[in-house]
Parts: sequence; C-alpha cells; structure tokens
Amino acid sequence: DILNPSYGEHAANLGAYIAEELAKPAGIPAYFVDPVCVDEMQDVARISGMKGMERQSFFHALNHKSVARRAAQQMGRSYEELNLIVAHLGGGVSVAAHERGRVVDVYNVKDDGSMGLDRGGALPVNAVVELCYSGREKAEVKRMLGSEAGVYSYLGTKDFREVEKKMNDGDKEATLIFRALAYQLAKDIGSMAAVLNGKVDQIIMTGGIAYNKSVTDGLKERIGFIAPITVYPGED
Repeated sequence: DILNPSYGEHAANLGAYIAEELAKPAGIPAYFVDPVCVDEMQDVARISGMKGMERQSFFHALNHKSVARRAAQQMGRSYEELNLIVAHLGGGVSVAAHERGRVVDVYNVKDDGSMGLDRGGALPVNAVVELCYSGREKAEVKRMLGSEAGVYSYLGTKDFREVEKKMNDGDKEATLIFRALAYQLAKDIGSMAAVLNGKVDQIIMTGGIAYNKSVTDGLKERIGFIAPITVYPGED
C-alpha cells in the first residue's frame, strides 16, 4: 500500500519507511500504527448510488479517535461502550458516527458532506460533469475541487478568522457563507444521528474552526436536541 498508494500520497506514509530503517539493524519487527486514516465502515454505508463508485472511508482518524477517547474518559466509560458523533472542523472537515469503538459511517469533504475552507464536499453532480467537460484538464479540475472550492471559492480566503471579520464588518456574502457552513455541518451531524438510530451519547466538535464560538454556538442551536455537546478545539 505504501509503494502503490491507490488512495493517494500522504506525508504519514514516510513513517513506514522510517520504522523499517530503524528496525532492520536491530533485527526487530516494525509496526506502523495509528495511520492517518482507517476503514471501519459498515457495508451498507459503502453503497452510493452507482455500482462501482463505492463510498470510501476518508476522515481525520487520529483526531477523531483521540477526542472520542478523551470524552469517554471524562464520562467515566470506555470508548467501546459509547455511540458518538465527532465533527472535525478545519481546512478539511469530516463528520463520523462512532458506534462502540468503530467509525461505521463518515462524511468526508473529498467526496461528500459539508464544504470546507477550500474543498467542496457534496457538489451537484450535473454541475461537476459540466465542469469536467468544459475544456479543463483533469489536473486542473482536481485542483479546483481539492484546494480552490469551499469557502475559498466564495470569499477568496482560507483563513476562517478573515471570514468572521468580513461578517462582523457587515459583508453580506461572508455572513451567508458563514451561516451555510454551520448549516451544512448540522445536516451532516443529524444524518449521523440517524445512522446511530438516534442513540447518541455525545456529540464532539474539534479542529481549528472549533475555536470559533460563533460556529459552535450556531451548531448547538441546530443539533443540541440530539445529545450533549462537547467542544475540544484544535487537533490532537
């Protein structure tokens, strides 16, 4: 998988090479643990709407698992006993249903769910088809969707503090996009509550945008009825 990374390159892939170089001279085995992502999805969640286009497990696994275990500890229970919804709010966003220690479904901003600061999330399919056949090269389309979409495409910034400043200065478009991001995230979290049959012990918000009280308060207004909410800003 490291030599032929069918799901994409990542700096974390270097960890396996480094571990091997350290272990070989010592004559001991090397293990690569806590990978940047993990696949624990239930089979029904893999089905999309087109055979051969299965949904994939991409999310901020390290931070999701870290804050989930922290919340469980604070509740005096084990992670494997709880049903949690974790929302990572950063440059990329991911929302996942954690069912008794396994991430059984996830929205990842690469393919679906809420937009992020520079990624589009779930986009209208026909519009994407039109974009792909608009004379642009594949690499350009991938760049547009992967690093020039989301909030950046509307407001020209990837710094959420700038978005908030524009909004506070009375910029109507910034206000709308600010509200839209919270709106989309709330929809994703509500969907994951359905995945867990409404039996949710806690909702956890994390990531850099979770420092922004306007966002977290806005989300709480929409999803507070589902379960208690804990905010762990930043990234572990």
